[in-house]
Amino acid sequence: MKILAFVDLHSKQGSPEYVDFYTSLKYIKKLRKLAKKEKPDVILFAGDASLFENHLEELMAEISKIGKKILVIPGNHETAAMMKKLCSFYNSLLFIHKKAVKIGDYFFVGFSGEGFLRTDKEMEKFIKKIKPKIKGKKTVLITHAPPHKTKLDKIGKEYCGNKTITKFIQSNKNIILAVCGHIHENAGKKDKINNATIINPGPKGEIIKI
Repeated sequence: MKILAFVDLHSKQGSPEYVDFYTSLKYIKKLRKLAKKEKPDVILFAGDASLFENHLEELMAEISKIGKKILVIPGNHETAAMMKKLCSFYNSLLFIHKKAVKIGDYFFVGFSGEGFLRTDKEMEKFIKKIKPKIKGKKTVLITHAPPHKTKLDKIGKEYCGNKTITKFIQSNKNIILAVCGHIHENAGKKDKINNATIINPGPKGEIIKI
């Protein structure tokens, strides 16, 4: 299966700085070209299209044109309620926060995560609920927050990621891929936890084959 993943359209690649609405549109335009060229089976958007939901409606309308099947979770700059509402307007956008969907031989599990939370009680409840469904199944995890103590959550000498996500991956060897974002400086970085490749695809996107 071929996947196109992207995240943090409101950021500069490899920089903590934010970008304006028109730069976000440029990212989307390039992602549409990449999708047209690579023809991915599924597209993953791990959140933060906007800066505190400014121009979010326009951005999601443009994101909906990237491909036919786009799995979406909110970032920390969008509420789940607003993102779910906007996704409902487009057939190509499937809101999967706190959900698991089966595509081909794989389960895609989505949970946003709350920015810099080290542990997430809501995610722990979700994991308990979802574990029986994905047991023994090849799984792709999509979160906005990065897992703790990887190359993807390190800023300087400190790790700022989510320990709940790390524990979930460590305890489920059937998770083969985890896509995340949030830490703009770590866009493009990859790491491993057990059998899972961990990727921050950044706003320019990443083609991933599983």
